[in-house]
Amino acid sequence: MSGAGGADRAVGPDGVELRRARPEDGVAVAGVFAAARAEMRYLPALHSHEEHVAFFSTRVLPTSSVTVARTGGEVVAFSAVTDGWLNHLYVEPAHQGGGIGSALLGRAKDESPAGLSLWAFAANHRAIAFYGRAGFVEVRRTDGSGNEERQPDVQMHWAGAR
Repeated sequence: MSGAGGADRAVGPDGVELRRARPEDGVAVAGVFAAARAEMRYLPALHSHEEHVAFFSTRVLPTSSVTVARTGGEVVAFSAVTDGWLNHLYVEPAHQGGGIGSALLGRAKDESPAGLSLWAFAANHRAIAFYGRAGFVEVRRTDGSGNEERQPDVQMHWAGAR
């Protein structure tokens, strides 16, 4: 893995390429987001594909440290970190469970040695367990009134490298 100031590219599990996102990755990132969220049946569908593309292309990619994971020339996962917050980490369902999410999280932690915080939906038990195994601890739970989806969520924090 490369850390902050490291190479733009790294090799993850099974030869998966990790690299910094480029402006033209907005469509692919939105596709990964939509595919992963479609499996989260407890979430309402709030936005169109076009709105997702616009959001990631104009708001997330320009303002966050975004890493994409590619295999076979296709983006299959991504993470986005801003100011100590892991705002997004999504893996296409067909590629989940193979270490790609762990590789993206490892890179995010390498680039944020002072610590990372995140929010996960309370119903996303797999994500909460995944982050717990990676050293994140639960900070608080909410009723979801503060998020767009109005779904209960969990704030988690990793204290950083020691």
